[in-house]
Parts: sequence; C-alpha cells; structure tokens
Amino acid sequence: MAALQFQDLLPVIAHKLGGQGLLTELCNGFQLLMDKHKGLITLDSLRINSALLGLQDLTQDDLFCMISEADLDGDGALSLLEFCVLMFRLSPDLMQHSSFWLHHPPQRHLPNSSS
Repeated sequence: MAALQFQDLLPVIAHKLGGQGLLTELCNGFQLLMDKHKGLITLDSLRINSALLGLQDLTQDDLFCMISEADLDGDGALSLLEFCVLMFRLSPDLMQHSSFWLHHPPQRHLPNSSS
C-alpha cells in the first residue's frame, strides 16, 4: 500500500469538511506554524514547529526553500494568504476539481442577473 502524501489528503479533507471547514483547518495550520508576535510563518517559527509536521530532519536550507517557494511578496515570511495559496498549489487533485466548477458553475447557486 502506497504511503499517503499531503496532496492526497487535502481533497479528502475538503470533501469531508466542505469549503468552510477546509479554510478553517488551513487557518488552524497557519496558527500552529506562525510566529505569534509577527502573525507570519517565519523561518524561525517553521524551524521551531517543524517537528509537529514530522519535518524535524529538514535542514535550515530546506526550510528556507519552503518559505521562498510561497513568499509572494518577498518579505521572507508567509502570510495566511501565501500559506493557503501554497497548500492549494501542493494539491493538484483539489485544483483540478476546483477548475471543473470554474468552467461549469452550478447555475442554481448564482444570483439571477435579471432581478
């Protein structure tokens, strides 16, 4: 049996918890990893909390690369938005499912533009 990886679990979590539940869990994950004083995931906060994710064997360079990969504004840390974008980017299955709804929106949920 193949080992499950993160990208295998995010769609399962999304399906089980729904969109709002998934966002709540992502926020909880961010809170777990962030520097409580800065409100961001920093290299230090990721290093300190990496054992919670089973990443205690990663080097300082590995952790720096992880932050750099998702650091959209170049400040050297991850905001909640950057963290969530990263989590979605790491889940191609979830993104593929979301792409379907982008191209095939459920009409019953859209407001009637003629009213």
